[in-house]
Amino acid sequence: MQITTTTVSLTVDDVTASQKFFTAHLGYTEQAAADGFASLARPDAAADIVLLARGTHVLLSPQRDQHVSGLILAFTITGIEAEEKRLRAEGVEITMPLCEEPWGERLFQITDPNGVVVQFVEWATERP
Repeated sequence: MQITTTTVSLTVDDVTASQKFFTAHLGYTEQAAADGFASLARPDAAADIVLLARGTHVLLSPQRDQHVSGLILAFTITGIEAEEKRLRAEGVEITMPLCEEPWGERLFQITDPNGVVVQFVEWATERP
């Protein structure tokens, strides 16, 4: 098996709100969209994102009423201070301020309008 692309599918209440958030603040572009659906991508190694409206018929019945919960969409980046500063300047609320964990991980979090937690990580030291 060869994996060619990674896509995260998120079930949300308001597809348009998340689509606007990811395109306005995180560099995603819309690849396809329809009522209750949006497919987003970036030109780098970030996972593609598919947004599906909660209750949509394309989901299996046990999944239709679920929504994003307990998930952290994490991106390993470089220049974490500059990224936090840029997002603050754009008016994005930093829901977990920049901190450094004892094991060398530096991180902060933002949350999209549907409660999707996005975490940015940069390693302060070389990873083991």
